[in-house]
Amino acid sequence: MANLALRNPQFKSIAIPSSGVLSTVCTVTIDGTLRYTLVKNVQPSTTINFDIAELARDYIEITYQTNYIPQTVLIATVLTNKAGLNGTGANVGLDISSSDKGFEAYGVFTEGVNPVVPFGRSLPTYLIPINETTSPDTFTILAPNNQAGRLPSITSSSGLIATSFSASATSVTAEGVVCNIKRIDCTKYGEGNRIIYINKYGAQQDLWFFLKETRNLYRTNEGYKSNTITYPSGGATYSVQDAPNKVFNTQAKQTHTFSSGYYPEFANEQFEELLLSEFIWWSTFKKGSGIVIPLKVKTSSMAFKTSVNDRLIEYTIEFEEAFDYINNIR
Repeated sequence: MANLALRNPQFKSIAIPSSGVLSTVCTVTIDGTLRYTLVKNVQPSTTINFDIAELARDYIEITYQTNYIPQTVLIATVLTNKAGLNGTGANVGLDISSSDKGFEAYGVFTEGVNPVVPFGRSLPTYLIPINETTSPDTFTILAPNNQAGRLPSITSSSGLIATSFSASATSVTAEGVVCNIKRIDCTKYGEGNRIIYINKYGAQQDLWFFLKETRNLYRTNEGYKSNTITYPSGGATYSVQDAPNKVFNTQAKQTHTFSSGYYPEFANEQFEELLLSEFIWWSTFKKGSGIVIPLKVKTSSMAFKTSVNDRLIEYTIEFEEAFDYINNIR
């Protein structure tokens, strides 16, 4: 079973013989239910490809998960060569069948066609970026003092799991793989801001911003000019308290700008994956209660810093709340 990165094209292929085949049928079953039957008329002595990624990705329902276990779909595909056009006639040759697991993950251009999670790493491994290319892989995350958390991983024996660590832990171990936890004192600015995002591996990951947060409110509305003149018995008049320029459809968006504090250079990959993520949340407090709200990255570009060029590596990223400030959910 392959772990397909569904933000990339994922091709299923079958060879067409020199004679006897006029079409190919591809069935796509997702989580046990037949969802698609695809048909292509073919030419002899070729290879036919079906891209199933977008079809399967439509069935991944990404929501915030407190357990940090990646959300996936099971995908079964069957490719069958047919003797007639448009998927008709007898079956020819052997079917090509595959059973896979689909992730909200992506590979980059240099990782080639049909990328699979965890992108060439051996199992078990954490579903987060590594510090650097070493053998074995090494992992480090940064977290504030007195903050617990969870780390997603993938193993050959247990599959997808998430391992919790305590508020005082300086390391965590899953299936023998160690991740170091570097603790940061951010009490000057509160307890830090926890941003949770779906990373390259299709897993939830925390990225902490240790320094200040600034909030902005942006308002929009529409307007029109009304006639405020009245005609009492004494002649035309109007009230100076009645505005002729009326306002309606007032709405607002809130943005939050977070400063990361100083990070080691290997964390550049984490900030890159945050910028490219389509699912982001902020764990915050509203009226004294903890709440997780959805965000969008508003920052559209980032100049990556290095210890050689910049010495200290710090990023400032602007986020926009992924909902209107005045509730209009109907």
